[in-house]
Amino acid sequence: MENNSRFYEDEEGFVHVPIRVRYADTDKMGIVYYGTYPIYFEIGRSEYMRQKGFTYKSLEEMGYHLVVVRMELTYYNSAEYDDNLVVRTKIFEWKSRGLTFQYKIYRDKDIIVEGKTMHICTNSNKKPVIIPKQLQEILRNAG
Repeated sequence: MENNSRFYEDEEGFVHVPIRVRYADTDKMGIVYYGTYPIYFEIGRSEYMRQKGFTYKSLEEMGYHLVVVRMELTYYNSAEYDDNLVVRTKIFEWKSRGLTFQYKIYRDKDIIVEGKTMHICTNSNKKPVIIPKQLQEILRNAG
C-alpha cells in the first residue's frame, strides 16, 4: 500500500515510519537510551492506526483506551544520534478485548530492536471491555 506520505505498508503488513534519532533520545555516549525504544514503538503504533484509517485520538473521544499490559524488547544493535531509523509496526495477535503489536526497528538493513506490546481495551472507567466494533472491523482487516 504505497502512498505519497512518508509512511507506507510493506507486503508483510508492516507500516514503516521513519525516525531520525534526536540528541534528547541518547545517553552520555551518544547511543540511543534503552528507554527511548518504547517511545518509538508508540510512534509506530499511532501511525499504524492512522494508516488504517482510525486514530488513537478518535478512540479516546469514543471513551476507550488501549492500555499496555506487557512489553517485550530484544536489543540487537545500538543506534546513535542523527541515525535514520525505520519503525516497522503490525498487529501480531488479535483478541476481542486486546491485541498485540509487533515492532522491528532498523537502520538501513541492520535490525536494532525488536519487540511487542500487548494491550487491553478499557472504557473511561478503566474497566476492560470488548474493543469497539468500528475499531474491530478496521484492525481485523488490517491484522
